[in-house]
Formats: sequence, C-alpha cells, structure tokens
Amino acid sequence: MSIRIGFGYDVHQLRLDHPFWLGGIQIAHSKGSLGHSDGDALIHAICDALLGAANMRDIGNHFPDTSQEYRGIDSKVILKKTLELIQDKGYSIINIDSTICLQKPKLKEYIPDMQKALSKVLLTDIDNISIKATTTESLGFVGKEKGIAAYAVVLIEKK
Repeated sequence: MSIRIGFGYDVHQLRLDHPFWLGGIQIAHSKGSLGHSDGDALIHAICDALLGAANMRDIGNHFPDTSQEYRGIDSKVILKKTLELIQDKGYSIINIDSTICLQKPKLKEYIPDMQKALSKVLLTDIDNISIKATTTESLGFVGKEKGIAAYAVVLIEKK
C-alpha cells in the first residue's frame, strides 16, 4: 500500500450578479465567482490536491481554460473526471481537509450540503470530507470582498 498527500489552492474574482457555486452547490448571494467553468474555487482546489497527490500535474493541464469544452461547465463534472483519473492509476481517497477564505456570506449553514454534494461525486463517506470557512478579518482581496480563496489537502492510497 502507498499513501500520498496532495495540496491544492484556488482563487477566483467575485462579481456582482454572477452565480455563486461553491462546494458543488449554488449559494444565493449578490456576488459570484468568475471563472472559465462555473468558478467553484473549492472543487478546483480539491482537484489540484488530488492530481498533485497522484503526481498528475494540475487542473489546468487536464481541463484547460482555453478549451471551449470546459466553458461554463459544472465543476462537479471536472471533479468526477479527476476522480476517474486518479482511480485509473489505482488510487482511492482516504480523506480531504479544506478551508474556504471568504468575507461574505457566512458559510456555516452551507457546509453540510457541500459535504453531501462532494461525497456523492467522490463516492466517499461524508465523514471523509472536512470543510472549514474563515474570513480574512477584512484584509486583502478576500477581506475587501473582491475574491474567494480555497485550500485543500488530500490523502490518497494505492492498494
């Protein structure tokens, strides 16, 4: 058995009157993430962590933002394809730990739904997916509500 760890990070600008997708769910808010896909920063960070752990480069290598195929795509589709890529190399997920940095809205009430959505796509128990949220105390682009950042660490194993 081989155990590997991966780290992922993603940021997106926030724009007024734009859909806000995060952790595989849509959140009602005045601003949303701008991106080539649906802009789901959490899923993108998780994908990068999974790909990195399996030594498969990054999300942009597999799902380039220059491709029309991925324009506006639901990031859950990208996450599912990422899971298939690591499974093809013989890996499975042990756990995911993530942190979302966002000034507003508060995410506490949305986290259980995000965990459910992600566990369904990743075919893993909800207890294997940790999602935390924090503000940046009004500092930087996150604190000024200009963007969102997400971090993820994953542990995978090869049997």
